[in-house]
Amino acid sequence: MQLQVAVCSVISMRDRLNALPRFDLALAAGTFCWALGDSVLGGFDRPALALIAAPLYTLPLALRRSYPLASFAVVLGGLGLRALAGQTGSDPPLLPLVLFVSIYSTGAWASGRRSFAGLFVALVVGASALAQDPSSSFTNLGDVLYFAGIMSLPWAAGYAVRRFRSGSAASVERAVEAERARASAVDDERRRIARELHDVVAHAMSVIVLQARGGRRVMDGDPGQARAALDTIESTSAQALEEMRRLLGMLREPGQDLTLAASPSLSNVDELVASVRMAGLPVEVTITGNPVELSPGVDLSAFRIVQEALTNALKHAGPAHANVEIRYHPTLLELEITDDGVSPGTPRTAGGHGLTGMRERVTIFGGHLESGPRPQGGYVLRAQLPLEAGR
Repeated sequence: MQLQVAVCSVISMRDRLNALPRFDLALAAGTFCWALGDSVLGGFDRPALALIAAPLYTLPLALRRSYPLASFAVVLGGLGLRALAGQTGSDPPLLPLVLFVSIYSTGAWASGRRSFAGLFVALVVGASALAQDPSSSFTNLGDVLYFAGIMSLPWAAGYAVRRFRSGSAASVERAVEAERARASAVDDERRRIARELHDVVAHAMSVIVLQARGGRRVMDGDPGQARAALDTIESTSAQALEEMRRLLGMLREPGQDLTLAASPSLSNVDELVASVRMAGLPVEVTITGNPVELSPGVDLSAFRIVQEALTNALKHAGPAHANVEIRYHPTLLELEITDDGVSPGTPRTAGGHGLTGMRERVTIFGGHLESGPRPQGGYVLRAQLPLEAGR
C-alpha cells in the first residue's frame, strides 16, 4: 500500500513538473547550478549556510507563474540567508537577476492586491538592506530615487505586461462571444427560413396534388373543369416558385431581416382562401374587431398559421367545410381555424413539421397555440399573438 502511495506521489509530481513552462524550469535549474558552485567557491564565512540558501533563492523561480507571491517570498528568504553566510567581496551579477525576475513575476502573474503586496515587500526589504549599507544614506534624495526606481521598474514592467495580456484575453473573449452570437443568429435565421420553405412548399404541393387528382378524374368528361384545375396548378406553382426564389435569395444575402422582406401578409388571406377553395375545400372567412396595422413579424406569422392550418385541412379533413375567424382585440390578435371533416375523437395525422413550425412562430412572440379534435366533429386550431410583441 505504501509503495502504491509512493508511486502515485511520484507520478503526480512528474505531471506537475511537466505542466511547468520549460523556460522557468531551465531558469531555475541554471541558477541553482550556479548557486551551488558559488556556495563552494565564493569564499563564504559559513559555506554550509550558503549551500542551504542556494536552492531557496533559485528553485522557486520554476513556480514564479503559478505562485508568484509565494515564490518571491521564498527567494527573498533565501537571499537573506545567503547574506548571513558572509560572502567576502561584492555580490555576483546573477543575484540581481534572480531578484529582478522575482519582482517582475509578482507584477506579471500575481493578481489584484497580491501584486501590490509583492511590490510593497520588495520596497521594504530593499530599504532595510539599503539602510544597513554604510555606503548609502536615505538622507540623499538621489540614493532614495535610484533605489525606488531599481526596485519598482521590474514590477512595473511585469504589471504592464499583465494588463496587456488581460486586455488581449478580454478582446479574444469578446471576439468569441461575438462569433457565438453571430452563429446563433445564423441558426435562428436558418430555422426561420426553413419554416417559411416548409409552409410555402407544403401548401403549394397540397393544392397541386389535389387539383391534379381532380383534373385527371374529369379530364374526359369535363375538359373545362380539367383546364381550370391546370390553371390553378399553374398559378399556385408560380406563386410558390416566386416565394422560394425570395427565400433562397435571402440565403445568398446574409444579414437581411426575414420579417422585413417582401412577404405574404394577413391582408392576402382572401387570395389564400381562394386557392384553397379551388383545391376543393370550401372556406368561410370572418373578421371581427377593428383591423389594425400589424408588425411585419406578427403579420407574416399570422398568415403562415392560417395557411398551414388550411393546408392540413386539405390533406387530412377529407370532404369538409372550413372556417377562418380573425379577431382583433385591443392587445391581441386571435386566429381560429376549424373544419368539420373528422369524426369526434379521431386524431388527425400531422406529418412533417407543420404544427411544430406554427408553435415556434407563436412562441417567438410570446403567444399561445392550441389544437385538437372538436367534440362535435372536425378539428380546431386557435392561436393568440400579442399585438405589441413584434413592434
